[in-house]
Amino acid sequence: MAISRRGVLVGAAVGGGLLVAWGLRPRTFPTPLTPADGEYAFDAWLKIARDGVVTVAVPQLEMGQGVSTILPQIIAQELGADWRQVAVEPAPASGAYANIPLAAQWSALWMPTMPELAGEPDAILAERYAQISRFSATANGTSLAAYELPCREAAASARGMLTEEAAERWGAPLEECEARGGFVVHDDKQLSFAELVEAAAQREAPDPAPLKSEFASERPIAGAAQGATAFPRLDLPSKVDGTHLFAGDVRLPDMVYAAIKHGPLEQAELTGFDEGAVAGDDRIVGIIKGKRWLAVAAADWWSADQAVEAMKPRFSVANVVESDRTDEAFDDAVPSGKAFRIATRGEGSEALKERDIARRYHVAPALHATLETASATARYADGKLELWIASQAPEKAREAAAKAIGLSVEDVILYPMPAGGSFDRRLEHDHAIEVALIAREISKERPRPVQLIWSRWQEHLASPPRAPASGLLWAELIPGANGRINAMQVRVAVPPTTHEFGERLFANKTAWAARRDAAGKADPLAVEGAMPHYGIPHVAVDHVPTEIGHGTARMRGNAHSYTAFFIESFIDETAAMFGREPLSYRIEMLGNDTRMVSCLQRAARLAEWDGGRDQSGQGLACHLMGSSESGGRIACIATARRDEGGLRVTKLSAAVDIGRIVNLDIARQQIEGGLIFGLSLARGSSTRYSGGLPTNQRLSQLDLPVLSDCPEIEVDFIASEQDPFDPGELGAAVCAPAIANALFSATGLRFRRLPLFSEGL
Repeated sequence: MAISRRGVLVGAAVGGGLLVAWGLRPRTFPTPLTPADGEYAFDAWLKIARDGVVTVAVPQLEMGQGVSTILPQIIAQELGADWRQVAVEPAPASGAYANIPLAAQWSALWMPTMPELAGEPDAILAERYAQISRFSATANGTSLAAYELPCREAAASARGMLTEEAAERWGAPLEECEARGGFVVHDDKQLSFAELVEAAAQREAPDPAPLKSEFASERPIAGAAQGATAFPRLDLPSKVDGTHLFAGDVRLPDMVYAAIKHGPLEQAELTGFDEGAVAGDDRIVGIIKGKRWLAVAAADWWSADQAVEAMKPRFSVANVVESDRTDEAFDDAVPSGKAFRIATRGEGSEALKERDIARRYHVAPALHATLETASATARYADGKLELWIASQAPEKAREAAAKAIGLSVEDVILYPMPAGGSFDRRLEHDHAIEVALIAREISKERPRPVQLIWSRWQEHLASPPRAPASGLLWAELIPGANGRINAMQVRVAVPPTTHEFGERLFANKTAWAARRDAAGKADPLAVEGAMPHYGIPHVAVDHVPTEIGHGTARMRGNAHSYTAFFIESFIDETAAMFGREPLSYRIEMLGNDTRMVSCLQRAARLAEWDGGRDQSGQGLACHLMGSSESGGRIACIATARRDEGGLRVTKLSAAVDIGRIVNLDIARQQIEGGLIFGLSLARGSSTRYSGGLPTNQRLSQLDLPVLSDCPEIEVDFIASEQDPFDPGELGAAVCAPAIANALFSATGLRFRRLPLFSEGL
């Protein structure tokens, strides 16, 4: 094994002194799949049965993004399988499914002392951590980066074993045998995988795996309508007919149901409740007290919920969250709070001599509002816990549940379930801890499974929101250059959300303790996207860690959901100040980013862009995620107006460059879904807090778009052979600024706050 400079880490590391990162030799793992009768496991990724069915193990949470189709598709293409015979199952916990790219990206969270040692995708330290901790979290669009090559290698290895068996039976040259459509063929002869698998499974796996020299990808055709795909989603039929099982659909014999009531946001403690209010109710199985919550288990969920309400639990609150105080915190932090320099281009702020234009923007906290609220089922018996849950970080949820009831991790069995929506909410494992405690308590009389489901009100109350943020941007313009920017400074006041989240996920801390320990830290991930992708010579990006009185969490789009709004609104305002047409103004400043120029031009053609003038109601925004070399790009033109019902968006036209596309249908769904999610952030999804409670308690109060609010959406993809980039968050970031700029075109008014209704629209 070649040893790079990252291979041996010498110096003051986690414990100080000399650190050789968990050994330098490559790690191998026993095959984690357990074949059923008539099945044969090939590597950690697939099984082939004697009836020809290929079952693919997927270690990522399916939450609507299509990963339970993408990874099986990769294996089917490399293996030469018939898509009609491909099945999928959740992968068990194993170091074989380590998400190394995500471990590297989050190195500052699990190794905060020296994150640079593990911050590269090829860092041995990140690899060893992910393998040993069985870290297979689903986040940051890393599924393809983490798993495409291992899937291809496993499939290629199995294909090699199948073709070797067929070639030997025929006495044919191996290189003349081909696997396709679930058969190995040679001239006019063919043998199915079903006929070959038993003998093929006894063969030695080829080393190295014989990867196909040309791996198929779906290439978009400019202007083509969405049509049939060779790889339709595997989860679609069951989701259409209602048989798809989510976490809340688990049903077990003798199961009871639990409802819960939490105290106000953070540092609340249960001080009392009226147990007599439910005395004699034979539907109640048990009353369970937590430090910050009260739960009731009953024969049905409605009875449990009515009972916990009737007992009127009381809480003491050490920290009462008030949005008015949060507003004051931002007013102080944005102009004068202590800032950390996160990124610099050119001379940075040193080049700023004048403030020719300065603007402030703000976004409110946003709620995840998943269709399925927090749901988990647990069974505690004989010193072991079984847990049915949808989790983006299943091993961390397993560890947290084990710690909560004093078990070893090996005594907790987690059955991964699909999520009925997440938007990164299922990276939190608070409900896993609660259901474990409830299951242990009600099993003291006799073991029985219990299902905990949060009500919508509890979901809003107890879930930390996407962080509110304020941006202060100013720029110095090039004299006589008709508005071109020479230097720019971006100050983003926002809590250090990523560090808070990391303390909860990796250290299993409470929301209050996580916020306390993250306070005042510089958080580069909290200002991702704040470095303009335009060719502005001198730029400085600062993070102002802001204490707002409550915890915050990750959400789809994350920092990009507000930094794109800040940057693209500011660029549009600068163009308008000089009477510049927004499209040509952007293209002029993009420098050498020809890929973004292509996106802008394609979006303009789709939308029949007219310059956004004369109250046309068209607005433009574009955004880059990731690096300039391998990142994803999107340009969006929104057509919007103000009518008697408030905001009306009639069309969204987007052009996207996400590199090589594995499944065109799913990529389109992800962009369309992201744009609708961005529309929800533009018009609602937020809440204020009073007395520690969110003022919006129901879905109907969030002003989310309903079907009649959804605009016409047109998406074009730009053909590319760059590495694939996950499209899931691009639309969520770019939609709101495009709509805000469209409203300026329609009304002449600038909207510098999200949601837009917060300015009284």
